[in-house]
Amino acid sequence: MPDGLFIFFAALTLGAAALLVLSRNPVTSAMGMILALVGVAADFFLLDAYFLGVLQVLVYAGAVMVLFLFIIMLMNSDDPTGAYPWKTLALGLATFFLLSAGVLWLFQWSGAVPSIATGPTPPELSNVPSEFTTSAKSFGRLLYSKYLLPLEIAGFLLLVALVGVVSLSKDSNSTAQN
Repeated sequence: MPDGLFIFFAALTLGAAALLVLSRNPVTSAMGMILALVGVAADFFLLDAYFLGVLQVLVYAGAVMVLFLFIIMLMNSDDPTGAYPWKTLALGLATFFLLSAGVLWLFQWSGAVPSIATGPTPPELSNVPSEFTTSAKSFGRLLYSKYLLPLEIAGFLLLVALVGVVSLSKDSNSTAQN
């Protein structure tokens, strides 16, 4: 049963990602992205990575997508008229499938994908046991020691984006009132 659920949620994620890419309406695209992120979170839950699943829902499907929807509704862009040219769509899909097949062949040829399935290394046999733990405490310890600089850079970039959105909204509102 879990294998069937995993395949269902993986297909749901791929379908939502296709909706995200192919939709012309930005709000529909954002809703497709939310559905794709929730599908990834469901797959995390099925893989017994509960902490990552909860983080996926809280951070990405929650906070980041609320920010995206706020920006989309703030921009107030109208839906452009006209349809996609079928020739361009077919060329894009053909390029995507050829590149995907090339990447899969490259992984298989390079030996990155082993032909014999092996299980994960148990923490007792690992050289670095802290990398294989699933507790939130060890995750937090690594996040605030080894990965502190990338965390601070990501926080700074989010702050700059938020200040930019607020300044854009103030500029558009002040010109609309005049």
